Amino acid sequence: MKEFKAYYLSPIGPVEVFGTPEAIVSVGFVKRRFPDDRALPECVKEGLRQLDEYFKGSRKNFSLKLLPRGTPFQKLVWQQLKRIPYGKVASYGDVARAIGQPQAYRAVGNANNKNPIGIIIPCHRVIGSDGKLVGYGSGLWRKEWLLNHENRERLVSCPENRLSSRPLRVPQGKLRERSFNYSETLDSSLRSK
Repeated sequence: MKEFKAYYLSPIGPVEVFGTPEAIVSVGFVKRRFPDDRALPECVKEGLRQLDEYFKGSRKNFSLKLLPRGTPFQKLVWQQLKRIPYGKVASYGDVARAIGQPQAYRAVGNANNKNPIGIIIPCHRVIGSDGKLVGYGSGLWRKEWLLNHENRERLVSCPENRLSSRPLRVPQGKLRERSFNYSETLDSSLRSK
């Protein structure tokens, strides 16, 4: 099956959207942008449009057909990640409990790391059980930015992988500095199947 790629220039770097005529296969940050493929299928165009709305702050939920490639366990974890609400976070242990495998938090972390459809399947919303920002393949500074983008009322910060009250240095002039308590943000619905 033919696959197509296109790029969205986000405030925190280019995002590659890769898809087939039927669904989005991967979304991720890349170091540089290449020319878009010609004759993009509608699902890829829609992915670009929805990413644009997300980064402009007008979209909180994505409605795209997705085709992530992975093991059955990884797909189970990715389905659960999609249930973490916009502006909320969960720990790896929370996700493990939500899928009915409370001891599998390390496997959940591995599946989170292998998520091929970043942002749309929100692996950036998963944090350590101690509230630290951990494990984001595109860089913790991007994870920090995405969490702040989704929760403009509260501000997160992660110098040296720890929360602090230092001002966030991102190109977003409207953010205000406030403390951010991750434990208060977890939606209890995540814990129910």
